[in-house]
Amino acid sequence: MAADETRDGVALTNLDQPLFDGAEATKRDLVDYLDAVSDRILPVLRGRALSVIRVRPGQPPFMQKNLPKYAPDWVRSVTMWADSSRRQVTYALCDDRRTLLWFANQRAVEFHPALFVGDQPTHLILDLDPPENPPEDSPENPREHDGSFSLAVRGAFLVRQALADCGLAGAVKTSGAKGVHVFVPVTEGTAPDDLAAATRALAARAERLDPALATTAFIREDREGKVFLDSTRAGGATVAAAYSPRIRPGVPVSFPVAWADLDRVSPRDFTLRTAPGLLERADPWAEHMPAPQRLPVDLVEEGHTIPIARVQAMHEGKRRARARRAE
Repeated sequence: MAADETRDGVALTNLDQPLFDGAEATKRDLVDYLDAVSDRILPVLRGRALSVIRVRPGQPPFMQKNLPKYAPDWVRSVTMWADSSRRQVTYALCDDRRTLLWFANQRAVEFHPALFVGDQPTHLILDLDPPENPPEDSPENPREHDGSFSLAVRGAFLVRQALADCGLAGAVKTSGAKGVHVFVPVTEGTAPDDLAAATRALAARAERLDPALATTAFIREDREGKVFLDSTRAGGATVAAAYSPRIRPGVPVSFPVAWADLDRVSPRDFTLRTAPGLLERADPWAEHMPAPQRLPVDLVEEGHTIPIARVQAMHEGKRRARARRAE
């Protein structure tokens, strides 16, 4: 296939094709965006096993974990065990501009790096997922405002308070959808099971600060219109990287925000078109990220007493299914 353009030795094709339905952007716009912010996004991808979400013309988006056999030999890779698929997976490592451009040409829109570098976890992460539809009588539900996002912001402030109460600090970013991600960098040598336990305990402490607003209920029907404090982003899980585009109308971008500004922004403020201008002289993710911190012993100990959400939900789902069959 003839290239429309070549950058850093990467042949770029079909650049004027629509990116996806509702994107209001072309493949060229994706390539230009990732190239423009490469100095910002590469540091959060480098050295981490990478999953991407690609979108081909006329097909639904799909997540790609295995590096395709047709990938150029200069794309670095790492082979790791994937808990979700119970097999060895050869992941790409997106360590340089050339690899980033190759992924852009593959129509990789979303970038989901591992939360480990090698076998070392680097961050405690809470993913705040607001309800689909805030209550009609909620002050966060005016039609002109991002009601769901506003609830996620309120949940994020609970997490910030819970962190402060145990001497920790984190950075926050929009998810690029309707939620918020809170990242807490941890010191080298943090055991993965202790990190997962501390994440569960932090979510529980934030929930206790305002149980009318937030919940740790993993089963969706049990959330009762509250913000879900998802503590399962540990181990083999991923979240969209800072500066990653999302496959949503208008192509929003997961974007770092100062805590002081979080309740003043909307996810729609940060898109493939607007983000490069905001990053010309700044790298807010690096600037807002605290230094690595040691997890408090009491937080870890509390977390080890809390059941793992997915396992608990699986057993509860089976119990409810048995109860329905017995009716």
